Amino acid sequence: MALPLSFEFFPPKTPEGAVKLRAVRQQLYMLRPEFCSVTFGAGGSTQDGTLQTVTEIMGEGCPAAPHLSCIGQSRESIRERLAAYSAAGIRRIVALRGDLPSGYGVGGEFRYASDLVAFIRAETGERFHIEVAAYPETHPQARSPQADLEAFLAKVRAGADSGITQYFFNADAYARYVDDLHRLGVDVPVVPGIMPITSSTQLMRFSDACGAEIPRWVRLRLQAFGDDTESIKAFGLDVVSALCERLRAAGAPGLHFYTMNQSAATTAIVQRLGLA
Repeated sequence: MALPLSFEFFPPKTPEGAVKLRAVRQQLYMLRPEFCSVTFGAGGSTQDGTLQTVTEIMGEGCPAAPHLSCIGQSRESIRERLAAYSAAGIRRIVALRGDLPSGYGVGGEFRYASDLVAFIRAETGERFHIEVAAYPETHPQARSPQADLEAFLAKVRAGADSGITQYFFNADAYARYVDDLHRLGVDVPVVPGIMPITSSTQLMRFSDACGAEIPRWVRLRLQAFGDDTESIKAFGLDVVSALCERLRAAGAPGLHFYTMNQSAATTAIVQRLGLA
């Protein structure tokens, strides 16, 4: 049975990056994604690029979802953003609290992602399918694992339709997280986020920043490869494909790939899974 796929991109910062991303998308469309999402920078710093990229993707025939973060935003700025999304024909949003840009004091009229979800529902009813973030290994700023589970529950009660997780490499963490949510009465789909491994330095930098755990054996193997890029990619393909197989066997409702605006690694994983 086919497993729904979705892909995340970030808005390109240069004309050259935009050209490259268009080519990447054409390659990934061959994998028949259910939708593509586009990130939204700290404090909304790339919000115009987000809408432009989402509009392009929709014009290419693929459903697309902008990320919308609320930290540092006012109700009026979010209201305007929602109106622009609605006018563009967008029907799916990834609603996030978001991170403040460096040097930016605490501000805005929203404190939590659940506040944003509730506002979107109050303003637009059922117009948008709302995705929210989930953290199988616990959000790095959560007071406790239980508090983090309750934060996800609050987003669902506010009107979220489904969740997409932070990436992880421990399938047991995902299974336990979903089981714990079920015990709280949460029954919305929680799609695992998948990070292909193509660079050990990049992966370690991202993981240290977002709190995603790299298993010790994986970290040591990557370090042992040094600058051997091909060995890193081959090892990464094995590790992430095996993770996806376990998730599929466990009944994951889909796979959401953090593509980093690249196509080769994601395509290789999907082909290895027999989903292409």
